[in-house]
Amino acid sequence: MSQSVPGSSPSPARRSVLRGSLAASAALTLGGAGATAPAFALSGRPRAEWGVQTGDVTTSSGLVWVRSDRPARMLVETSASESFRRVRHHHGPLIGAGTDFTGTTALRGLPAGEQIHYRVTLADPDDPRRTGERIAGTFRTAPDRRRDGVRFLWSGDIAGQGWGINPDVGGFRAYEEMRRLDPDFFLCSGDSIYADGPLQPSVTLPDGRIWRNVTTPEKSKVAETLDEYRGNFRYNLLDHNVRAFNAQVPTVMQWDDHEVRNNWYPGQILDDARYTEKDVDVLASRALRAFGEYTPVSTLHVRGGGREGRMHRVVRYGPLLDVFVLDMRSFRNANSPGRQADDTTGILGAEQLGWLKRELAASTAVWKVLAADMPLGLVVPDGTDIEAVAQGDPGAPLGRELQIAELLRFVKHRRITGTLWLTADVHYTSAQHYAPERAAFQDFAPFWEFVSGPLAAGGFPANALDGTFGPERVFVRAPQRANLSPMESPQYFGEVDIDGHSGELTVRLRADGGTVLFSKVLRPGRVGQ
Repeated sequence: MSQSVPGSSPSPARRSVLRGSLAASAALTLGGAGATAPAFALSGRPRAEWGVQTGDVTTSSGLVWVRSDRPARMLVETSASESFRRVRHHHGPLIGAGTDFTGTTALRGLPAGEQIHYRVTLADPDDPRRTGERIAGTFRTAPDRRRDGVRFLWSGDIAGQGWGINPDVGGFRAYEEMRRLDPDFFLCSGDSIYADGPLQPSVTLPDGRIWRNVTTPEKSKVAETLDEYRGNFRYNLLDHNVRAFNAQVPTVMQWDDHEVRNNWYPGQILDDARYTEKDVDVLASRALRAFGEYTPVSTLHVRGGGREGRMHRVVRYGPLLDVFVLDMRSFRNANSPGRQADDTTGILGAEQLGWLKRELAASTAVWKVLAADMPLGLVVPDGTDIEAVAQGDPGAPLGRELQIAELLRFVKHRRITGTLWLTADVHYTSAQHYAPERAAFQDFAPFWEFVSGPLAAGGFPANALDGTFGPERVFVRAPQRANLSPMESPQYFGEVDIDGHSGELTVRLRADGGTVLFSKVLRPGRVGQ
């Protein structure tokens, strides 16, 4: 079902805060001097030209991120009103070269279900009275009452396949459309950067039109060094749509392959002439450190020039929703044809699978979103090997499918209701319903998987389905040829709207331009919908 749905605008209070945030970062222009790393000998006061971000917001907490142009002390003030008449002070870290001048401050003791206004001040570390500009933002904490409802968006795949920030089309326009919908948060389902995707200044399209990219030194080659990975994260922040979105909407971040290198797995040794560093574990360590520096993630901590913590986690968003953020990269086995009859490592690793079972069993939320950075039943090849879970054999589970079968069996036997799988990765949008009566493996309860993306990258044709878990493609929208530019193919994101009174969950698959392509209503506590 297709319909045109106009985007809603944020409240006047949120608009005024956003204007202040944009004014504070007005000096950062597409392709301007802001693309370079900060110098140590700078006059004036600390500046925060890369905007602010919030992440992993719960009923009482959240994280605020900023980047300075020099060493500074990060100070955060929060208030219930945009006038900041009554203020709480949160003292943040001393930020410097060890974290590429980025810093994250944890906010605790926040009121549930409220609009929080915040402003970040960067102070001279040698003279706290000497402060730089204040940059403002806002976000809503998760509700602690079921009747308040929850609404969020998800997508992934940003600045990929050679399609970067194009000022001729307004940059990453889908971010502005998502901002106008004013969601509670955004789930970024991976491929938040394309560290292995250099950008050319221009690309000629098949119809003769020219796509122009903003370019930077770090985006001129594949990322290998820590600074090159950092530069890939900075690149996305050059876009004014991204900075405006970040100042208004909190994000739940996860990673997939392109944060490091296409189709990577632990222990891989590259046979790729573009790389001088061939050990993927070395590259992944650098990439994860940059990820922890540039995204507000509650389980990643950058300390002493290193990185601690993990990617997988649960973000609890009140009584209606728990988001289980999976890491389908760090613990997987090597890509292969996927026909192993015994596979305990799979795509999650034994430890993460155990963690996921425990957390799902303990969850009291009405809906349990499994945020997967790869799809379950879509065949995603890596040459002659398999990159995701499904390997194209519609029979009994083999390879990584064995671990997913174990998880699905556990969910059924523990009578865990309200599970829903969301993903991106494949660069089109679709809805798959999985049912045991259609499957080779039948010891599971029916469930849905929804795919949405890319957000700012190339579009690709639909992948084949694997019948092991009985998927039926209820809806799909995908281009007919590979790597269509955002000027040729829509960009996609999904919306999840949970009604606070009925508990019903509505999924909408959207295309940029305001069109709802597909909509599905799911009822709480029921299976096989």
